[in-house]
Amino acid sequence: MKTKRHDNRSKTLQKSVLLGAALAGALLVPQLVKADDDGSFNSFNKNKLGDIFVILYENHNLTQPEPTNGTQQILGNPAAPYINSLITPGNSNAVQVSYATAYYNTGTGVHPSEPNYVWDESGSDFGFHSDADPSFADGNEFYDDTEGLVSRINAAGDNVVFWHRTRTPHLMGQLDDAGVPWKNYQEDVQLSISPTNSASGVNGPTNIYNGSTQYNYAVKHNPAAFFGRTAEENIYPLDQLFTDLNDNTVGHFNWITPDQYNEQHSALNGGFTYQGTHYTGDQAAVAQGDNFLSIVLPEIMASKAYKNNGVVIILWDETEDGDTSSFTLPEIVISPLAKGNAYASSVPMSHSSDLKTFEEIFGLPLVNNPIPLSESNVFNAYNNVPLVNDLSDMFQPDVIPAPADLSVSEGPFITDPFNHNVRQTVYISNAADSPVSGPVFLALDNLSSNATLLNSDGTTQILAPVGSPFVEVHGFGGDVLFPHQTKIVNLIFQDPSAGAITYTARALNVTPAP
Repeated sequence: MKTKRHDNRSKTLQKSVLLGAALAGALLVPQLVKADDDGSFNSFNKNKLGDIFVILYENHNLTQPEPTNGTQQILGNPAAPYINSLITPGNSNAVQVSYATAYYNTGTGVHPSEPNYVWDESGSDFGFHSDADPSFADGNEFYDDTEGLVSRINAAGDNVVFWHRTRTPHLMGQLDDAGVPWKNYQEDVQLSISPTNSASGVNGPTNIYNGSTQYNYAVKHNPAAFFGRTAEENIYPLDQLFTDLNDNTVGHFNWITPDQYNEQHSALNGGFTYQGTHYTGDQAAVAQGDNFLSIVLPEIMASKAYKNNGVVIILWDETEDGDTSSFTLPEIVISPLAKGNAYASSVPMSHSSDLKTFEEIFGLPLVNNPIPLSESNVFNAYNNVPLVNDLSDMFQPDVIPAPADLSVSEGPFITDPFNHNVRQTVYISNAADSPVSGPVFLALDNLSSNATLLNSDGTTQILAPVGSPFVEVHGFGGDVLFPHQTKIVNLIFQDPSAGAITYTARALNVTPAP
């Protein structure tokens, strides 16, 4: 009788799958990229993206309530004619360009620069708000020599939990694990004693972009430096980029940070003359960055790496003077596979959108590092990587992999006659033609109060609803869920009341655990 009574409970089981949090149509890296005869990397499918170049700029809004007050906005700025040409429909420079009109600050109060760069890499700033070079004493080295969870109270009073050292999930570490070649180009890094030490001065070599001898390498603008495994890995002076473009030896993923004079952060001493106009103050910084991009972007676009379905993404680190929806950031995508002609996307996005897109392209689980509640942005926690919009609206259809088709189905509830525990077999299936790399978690939301999941691996702490028990999905083939493969999860419940057991299922492909 008890077995039959628990069998009937299957009729009350509620099922839903959070497909948006599952890996987006992911290919494992060995299937996503291959070496061409010349050693370059590209996808098997010629309608898919090739090498990726990310260029970071600083401290300017695309639009703001007062366009010319204080730090001036980029849209329509006379000191940024090249950037504006990219986002002007009908301009010859805009043929392969899409841009975002609703790209917002990563989170409320996520300032100054450094937290935004760390966020670009890891989907969180871990509550650290400073521009200091990485230091364990300061709390902005997100690693040490042990593995385990750490809990810290930040200045806002939030309790922030993250993994030490290699257990802290972040993009470049994920690329390492997946075997994806990547490079980190930092202008002026060769003038520093190490990539984790900033360096600036006025007696450096002549800068080929702005003609000065001023230099300024800022570690705060090098996100890999804050994670132990990538702090000094694959890092090159900016000049190496052009050698690599010529030799077709760039990474499949390439991070590019100009120095602080060429990224619109700081004006040169004495200002900057650009296209016949002499600018000073912030407008000089804008002009310096515009000039830099007008030189570097065409060189990238002329390369074999770009022509082979490459993509350049230009983004700015943080909004100035406000974190509301009245302040938008520039986000520009250039690619043969972009919608083009300065297509203006109104889909809400943030830095988490870029990270999510990269992970979708490379078949990586979505980074799910905890975000302090106080930093929820204008969309109220919309800044969590698994939940945000990706950049797919700026590309042609099907260029960015679609969400994986994960499904959940269940067997009957069966009561163990010896200990009276209730068992159920649940099936996690991948209906897509692409594999999903683990980890995959099955979360049981709204589990009826009469039941306890005895073999839970934990409870959800990051992705709402929190407090739901979950189990990590394992099985044949390790953590990979291959196309059309089904993995079995055996659930064990304790139910003293012998009542109906109900829950809502979520299949989540995230790291760390939800």
